[in-house]
Amino acid sequence: METKPRILIIDDEEVVLDACIMILEGNDYQIATASDGEKGLLLVQEFKPDIVFVDLKMPGLSGFEVLEKITTSNPTIVMVVITGFATVSSAVESMKKGAYDFLPKPFTPDELRVITRRGLEKRRLELETISLRREKEMLREHFAALVSHELKSPLGAIQQNLFVLASQLDEKLTDDQRARFERIKIRIDDLLQLIHTWLRVISVDINKIQESFTPVSLSLPIAKAVESMQPHATRKDIEIVSTIIEPVKQVNGNELTLVEVFVNILGNAVKYSHPGSKVHIKVEEREGQVAVSITDTGVGISKEDLPNIFEMFYSGKANQAT
Repeated sequence: METKPRILIIDDEEVVLDACIMILEGNDYQIATASDGEKGLLLVQEFKPDIVFVDLKMPGLSGFEVLEKITTSNPTIVMVVITGFATVSSAVESMKKGAYDFLPKPFTPDELRVITRRGLEKRRLELETISLRREKEMLREHFAALVSHELKSPLGAIQQNLFVLASQLDEKLTDDQRARFERIKIRIDDLLQLIHTWLRVISVDINKIQESFTPVSLSLPIAKAVESMQPHATRKDIEIVSTIIEPVKQVNGNELTLVEVFVNILGNAVKYSHPGSKVHIKVEEREGQVAVSITDTGVGISKEDLPNIFEMFYSGKANQAT
């Protein structure tokens, strides 16, 4: 069952409180009133309002102090200042302390109703945004954990069978076949370590992970990424051109994670490039910073999608290259 919107009015003038109640009655609201700031703050905790109307000039706690304390305790509560001393400076000061709008006395019934509806709509949208953000975070955690688990088990089984197979065929393998087996083992081990990294990112503060970063030369993760994507590029007749302009200093990071980053970006470049074209990956030092650029001549990203490219799970609508 949907709860009625809660409205709290804090004003030391009884006539104002009575007038607000009369105007807002019959609109399916729950209304509470307080004659000073201290009582109002107690009601904020007990009544849990969606919107609070606060008079600036009151005995005891001023309206400014009430605004500040409500903002500190629950910034999602919508606050509207009502006062007979309406000035530009007081309005600006109120907004700085978290007020949503300013309603000067005397106000008409329609003005109160309109600002109430607007304030409640703002509150609803804020709560929906918070809920969607929480759901998105839960989806990310559950999705990553599920994928990690589902990938880890079969990869572990493949790794064990590969060890057994390599041992059984040891005397029959050529040097080239042994090298291929070794590369497969390395890539499986890299994937397992990457899954461990994902799980660590989910369960541990990212700042703590950053504390464990070590100096890494980008030449190795780039070489691994290029090697990983080379079969896909070959199938599409796309040449991957790698250029490292020395000297390039090391960067702080995790080698496996960097490999995955470059694989993802190179994968997109190859996927959306036209057959017979080139994908360039270039590393150079600019003004003391290491810059990595990956460029292609593919279908590109539409202007509408550009603001969202760093959003999790976002996928643009661009057509794949044929």
